[in-house]
Amino acid sequence: MRKILLILLCLIGQQLMAQTKTLEAVKIVTPIKLDGNLDETAWHSVSFAADFVQNFPTFGLAASKQSIVKIAYDNVAVYIGAYLYDDRKNIRKQLTQRDALDRQDVDIFSIGLDTYNDKQNAYLFQITAAGVQGDARFSQTITGENGGLDKSWDAVWESKVSIKADGWVAEIKIPFSAIRFSKKDIQDWGLQFQRLCRSTNEGSTWSPTNPAISGNINQWGVWKNLKNIAPPLRLSFLPYLSGGVKTTPTGSGKIIENLKSGGMDIKYGINESFTLDVTLIPDFAQVQSDNVFLNLTPFQVRFTDFRPFFTEGTELFNKAGLFYSRRIGNKPVGADAVLNKFGTDSNYTIKKNPGISLLYNATKFSGRTKNNLGIGILNAITRPMYAAVLNNNTGKDSSFLTEQAANYNIIVLDQALKNRSSISFTNTNVMRHGNTRNANVSALDVSLFDKKNNYNFRLAPRFSSIWGKNGSYNGFANYAGFAKVSGTIQYELLSQIESNQYDPNDLGFLQNNNSVKYEASASYNFFTPTKHFLNHSYSINIQNRYLYKPYTWTELKIEANAKFIFPSFWDLNFYMETKPLWGNDFFEARSAGTVFRSLPYLFTGAGGSSDSRKKLFGRMFLGYGKSPLPNTNYYFADMGIRYRFGPRLLVNASTNIEQDNGNRGYGFVPAAVNNNMIFSTRDITRVTSILSAQYGFTARMNFTIRMRHYWSYLKNKQFHTLKADGYFNDISFINGYNQNFNTFNIDMFYTWDFLWGSRLTLAWKNAIGGIVNLDPYQYSTFRKNLGEMFVRPHSNEVSLKIVYFLDYLNLKRGK
Repeated sequence: MRKILLILLCLIGQQLMAQTKTLEAVKIVTPIKLDGNLDETAWHSVSFAADFVQNFPTFGLAASKQSIVKIAYDNVAVYIGAYLYDDRKNIRKQLTQRDALDRQDVDIFSIGLDTYNDKQNAYLFQITAAGVQGDARFSQTITGENGGLDKSWDAVWESKVSIKADGWVAEIKIPFSAIRFSKKDIQDWGLQFQRLCRSTNEGSTWSPTNPAISGNINQWGVWKNLKNIAPPLRLSFLPYLSGGVKTTPTGSGKIIENLKSGGMDIKYGINESFTLDVTLIPDFAQVQSDNVFLNLTPFQVRFTDFRPFFTEGTELFNKAGLFYSRRIGNKPVGADAVLNKFGTDSNYTIKKNPGISLLYNATKFSGRTKNNLGIGILNAITRPMYAAVLNNNTGKDSSFLTEQAANYNIIVLDQALKNRSSISFTNTNVMRHGNTRNANVSALDVSLFDKKNNYNFRLAPRFSSIWGKNGSYNGFANYAGFAKVSGTIQYELLSQIESNQYDPNDLGFLQNNNSVKYEASASYNFFTPTKHFLNHSYSINIQNRYLYKPYTWTELKIEANAKFIFPSFWDLNFYMETKPLWGNDFFEARSAGTVFRSLPYLFTGAGGSSDSRKKLFGRMFLGYGKSPLPNTNYYFADMGIRYRFGPRLLVNASTNIEQDNGNRGYGFVPAAVNNNMIFSTRDITRVTSILSAQYGFTARMNFTIRMRHYWSYLKNKQFHTLKADGYFNDISFINGYNQNFNTFNIDMFYTWDFLWGSRLTLAWKNAIGGIVNLDPYQYSTFRKNLGEMFVRPHSNEVSLKIVYFLDYLNLKRGK
């Protein structure tokens, strides 16, 4: 009888938590002054939210520390006041960079606003006990996962924090001009408050968020009856000035470039729903260097984009996965040819050879109507780029076109439906000067959830069209999937078809087409803590792939994973991956229709990390792989440590080591032998070392430095030609084709947010010269290569940039 009663009480408790929490909106007359205290008269009439519930480590339990949160609004802003009770000595106050709050030793308070109450799109504002801000756009992605967190979005809002004897207080002002909402006399917003107590690693929310239920925003509460709020005129200007100098070594000297630029970003709220973002003469110089590596595959490499305009608030443009922003303003396609032809010739001096394609302007139009229709339009126009070369003998200058002018355009229509469902249409278009190559891609994405949020069905057809002087062709793709997305047991069935002429790569990114994939995955998730685990999960994924044309089997791949988090907040992960059968690879040979028989293998690995709350934090993953052939062992190690020297200074060091003793592939021999391509069996060593540090002067001033060295050494053991069946035929050894590849970068940034929305950045970027090649026979060890990185010629770039935020409403009030 007692057990039955306990079960009934648990069911009643779960039912109560499942009910949506609500909070009545209160409008105030007197604006609240932000001073880190809640003693203003205006706060006295505002009801508060309390009774937070844990979502980690034990969902459903009452939060161990009390939180009192008040929220109000007037005609210009939303105000939040939070009293977060805790023992003063337990409050963690590490100074971090803006938005870089994950796994840091800091207490965090977060506010979520779903201004259209569509359960799919929201704004997230965070403040730490050290006063550091973080913000993001939150969007439930098409698959229903919680991965749609865009931290590159930065709004201009105000905050103030104070430390008390029994906790800490946060006061926040979010201007209506920083967010978008519908124009209604009375409206409801989705609302969430969340708190992280770092001393205990306890996460709690005002509206319970069950980790066993798919989605996050759909579990928020409601802020009811906001009355008579009018979206303000949203007009702001972000002018900038930047200047600096860059030196690039060549075989015949150095190229010295004076860097000077000025431009402006403009944001204009066309109406209550839509915003126009324009960047005029944008400057993208002060971004982190790419993690370049030796690419031995036949596929192109995808790099992360750090340019704010193309990453900030672009979640709508990424809905279909057809927007790879690095296509816009990428490195001119002819820049390397100029460097290779003239860089080592003493008869010529390269006076100018731009490393990026500059833009005339770029424009974003985006928003969502009161009927939850999202509309996004992005347009960018790049300039033609030229290199300038001086003939030292004749004194004559020559100009070389390295990149054509181009127009890039995206249109997105995204209709949010009930139960987190949605239907989206995306079109991308690229037009190049001279009609050399133009492209158009269209996509339809349908995602449907059932009423109970247990199941999801997805359908995503695509069509691409390429035309121009270089040829014309059309292609298509389709993705269809069904998944159980909530509960202890979750699974997904997926099919994917990409025709041999499907090509979204003028503005999107696809490594290879001509593919058919059938995929099945399942996971078993334990979200309730036990004596030994806070949570643990087990998953398996099976992929069976075919070539689309001709329809031919290519490979079978199986992955399995087990994850454990312990009460000590250490974690452990076991991973297994295998391709049990010889595969048919139709891409490695770089020749259409030619098959390469890829090795079967088994890889197993294990890793974990320590308690990230401690000053010293470490992580490690070790793996071992084996194929049926002799002497083909594969070893992998990834290790990292982080140490906090108090609340201001943080140092990270990491090393990734791969030793592949049986790599087989295209031999990179430039000439054919007996009209056959050359392949090789080789040993490959890869070592990536990163050392970084950050120092926080204040909540809005910090210094960061990042040094990265990458070394890849390829030692050929045997050369082969390819038989008709894809297996190898050994040939005589060919000397002189080992490879030794190095990159080295230093990125250093001093950043000061001297006013809300305004920033000064001093940057220094250092890199090994692009034409430095180390002899693979003389420099065959890691120590020798690392030593050479410091004595070889380096490029250097020093720049200073000032951005100043001007809000029309503030200017008007000041006048």
